Parts: sequence; structure tokens; C-alpha cells
Amino acid sequence: MAPFAGYDMPISYPTGAVEEHLITRRSVGLFDIDHMGQIEVSGPGANEFVSATVSAKILDMKDRDARYSLLLDEQGLVLDDLFVYRLPGRWWIVVNASNREADYAWFKRRAPAGVKVVDHSEATYMIAVQGPRALELLDLVSGGAVSVLPRFTSGDISIRGIPVLFGRTGYTGEDGGELFFPAERALELWELLLAEGERRGIETKAIGLAARDSLRFEAGMPLHGHEISPAINALEAGFKWACDFEKDFVGRSALEKIQAEGPRRRLVGIEVTGGVPREGYELRSEAGAPIGQCVAGMFCPTVRKYAANAFVLPEFAKAGTRLKVVIHGNPKDAVVVKRPLYVPAYRR
Repeated sequence: MAPFAGYDMPISYPTGAVEEHLITRRSVGLFDIDHMGQIEVSGPGANEFVSATVSAKILDMKDRDARYSLLLDEQGLVLDDLFVYRLPGRWWIVVNASNREADYAWFKRRAPAGVKVVDHSEATYMIAVQGPRALELLDLVSGGAVSVLPRFTSGDISIRGIPVLFGRTGYTGEDGGELFFPAERALELWELLLAEGERRGIETKAIGLAARDSLRFEAGMPLHGHEISPAINALEAGFKWACDFEKDFVGRSALEKIQAEGPRRRLVGIEVTGGVPREGYELRSEAGAPIGQCVAGMFCPTVRKYAANAFVLPEFAKAGTRLKVVIHGNPKDAVVVKRPLYVPAYRR
């Protein structure tokens, strides 16, 4: 266990982080992610307000659609990344734990008259159910209610009498979903899912933050404070695709200027030989010149490689470029590789 955003969070369970990672890849992993925040926006003008607030195109979303987006400041720097759900008559916005209060204040401060912004985080619990057999398990406990929902949509379901907003979304690269439900039913639902997995012969285990990090890393998904942060703009992090330049949104003008001039650095993936790359480690050219820094690095259990994400000067960002990463004072061989290392299920 370790403190994170005001919560005591499980880093790993007795299963161990590497095996937890592999269980999620082959069957079902359960993630207690109640630290995430949930903000509801509703009222006259809510559609236009949310559209002007977040970077992605959202006004074309139908009821029950879900979409990834960014929350930017006026300089185009990433305050947070979000999942935006369009529900009948309201927007349901999922924010990162460490940014929950700041994001809520950000929406409240900018909301025009008539637009209601409510933080439902305390009353709402969140569990992610991820893996190639996740939908199978969820169908068994919900009467077949989830597998009929397309990816990146949501639906209201019931699991043994517990009302659940189900989002077919996730942060592991696997199929499955995320469950939003009354916090007072959390232990009941958690134990039910574990017990039903065992009873039905579906390997189902609790997964901690260490495996969650390696799963998302392999699948090319960002972690706030690493690949994205208020010190990193959306374009250098590779998130032009999450920005709709055909509408007005906070940070658009700054990003257009950066795009015209060209980003001063780019996010890349690297594979490393001879050591474990970690956040903060320096990158050098083969000639020895400093060219960037790692923002995350680890052993990747699925692909069985040591890898890192790093920001480098643009001329060193092409796949196949050979670099050095300085590990404990010693330059080790590295090469720029195409991200993601593991292709997410929704892209196959």
C-alpha cells in the first residue's frame, strides 16, 4: 500500500505485480479506482460549455457515447486528461484523482449562468473490470447487458440489484469496462465479482497500481504527471488527434502557434539494452550530446522488454534512431521504437 492523492492505494496484491499484469492480459483483472473523480455538467447551455472547455469534438456524440479528451490551459498545456460521457440530459466527466478538486473548480469558475456543475466523486464508486474475459464475466452477473454495448459507449445496467452506469472504456489496452455505482455497495460488488469469477471458472484477480501502470504503458496510454502534465503541451505529447481545431476551445490559439512553429520536443518510446530506464534519466545522442529525458520507464511483462517513454529533440524522434540512456552514470544502448508496444484491443 502507498499514499496516492489522499488515498491509501494498493501497489500490488500477494499475487505480485508481474503476474497481475499477465492475468489482466489473459483473463480478468479487477481495479479499485475509486480515487478517480466524477463531475456532472447539465442545464441550458451545458453542451456548448463542455465543448468550449474540452479539446475533443463532442457535439457530434450521441447519448451514451464516451470519448477521450484533454483539459488544457490557455498555453495549450495539459491540466488533465478526461473521459467524457454524454448521457441523456447531462455530461459525465471522469477526471484524475490528483486533479479532481482543481478540475471541479476549473469547471465551476467558467460555467455560465444556468449550467450546473456537480462533483459526485464521494457518492460514486468506480471499479474497472479489464481483460479478454471481462465481458464474459460481466454478462454473467448482469444478464447479458454489457457485451451488446459497442466500445466507447455506456449503458445503465443492474448487477444483482446494484444500479451501475457501465462504460465500455478502460486503461489497460484490454476489453472490458468501468463501473460507476453507489459507494455504499462497493465491498458487496467487489466480492461478488471475485466470487463469480471463481465459481464460473474465469480467472479473476485484484490488480494493483504497479500492474495498472505497466498495462497502460505497454498500450501507449498516458499517465498524468509523466507523459502529460501542466508542463507539457498537447502537441509535443502526441495528442493532436484529441484536439478539434474546427471548434473553439481553451488552448486552441496556443496550439495553433506551436503547430505552425513546430514542437520543440516530441514524446517517443525507446527500447533499452543493459538496464532499467526510469523517470528522470537523461538521454544522449550517440555522439554524447544531451537530447532529452525519460518520463516513465519499466520492464514490460507482455512484450518482455525494458522500455521508456521520453521527450527528445524533434530530430531524434524517428523510429530506428539510436540513442543512449544514462543509467547510474553509464550510457546504455537505446533505440526509438513505434508506440504502442502492445496494440490495444480496440485497435485490432
